[in-house]
Amino acid sequence: MRRTLRPWEGGAMDATGNETRAAWAVAARKYEDEYAEHLELARTAELLPVEVVALGDLVTGADVVHPMSGHGLDDLALARLGARSVHGLDYSEAAVSSAQRRADELGLPCRYTRATLPASGLETGCADLVYTGKGALIWLADLDAFFTEAHRLLRPGGRIYVYEAHPLVPLWDWDADEIQVRPDRGYFAPAHVNDTFPGNGAVERQHTLAGIVTTCLRAGFEIEELDEHPEPFWRPEGFTAAAWDGRVPNTFSLLARRA
Repeated sequence: MRRTLRPWEGGAMDATGNETRAAWAVAARKYEDEYAEHLELARTAELLPVEVVALGDLVTGADVVHPMSGHGLDDLALARLGARSVHGLDYSEAAVSSAQRRADELGLPCRYTRATLPASGLETGCADLVYTGKGALIWLADLDAFFTEAHRLLRPGGRIYVYEAHPLVPLWDWDADEIQVRPDRGYFAPAHVNDTFPGNGAVERQHTLAGIVTTCLRAGFEIEELDEHPEPFWRPEGFTAAAWDGRVPNTFSLLARRA
């Protein structure tokens, strides 16, 4: 499965934010340069089985908002699962325009808006489900603002669903023989520089699992499910790692209800 490209989205601009946006401005050209390839992927795009099981029938007939929607393939999958509408939000104009073009060509009820979170620009109570993840939270400088905005967008009883890389993942070395922790990373560090394609040079925010859960609760959500999974959502082609052999967490999923 191809990795979703995600631009930095957060609060006030600073030097770090500028550097990160510049790195993603280069990386986001992929959406347009490989449009035909992504269109072929879009024809059969599906959510991962763990996502389908967790969401159950929550998608059917739902108005979905997808912050940090990237290439938009997950939006097409949500539409095929029965969503009434899917509204993708992304900072990158290249991501938004190419995703809209694909959705239009395939005749699926998806629309896209360029937006820098947490200022989505959408109406209060416009969604039944907020869906995000797969490399999204690491670009958020202000989790409180993000979950508060998600809460505002949801109708009473609506849900937020996050399927995301586990906060321990940045620590795993891609050693093929044994699980190792990178000496240059720390679980409690506030951020680190991405050193892999496509976001090389972008600054990733390091959120702990406890911090994510606490922030979600503080925003007014009731957590219904919280799970940790051994499978990564993305494996770079040509690589294998001992950290992917099922012994340590590589992803987590969170389903929470707006009270």
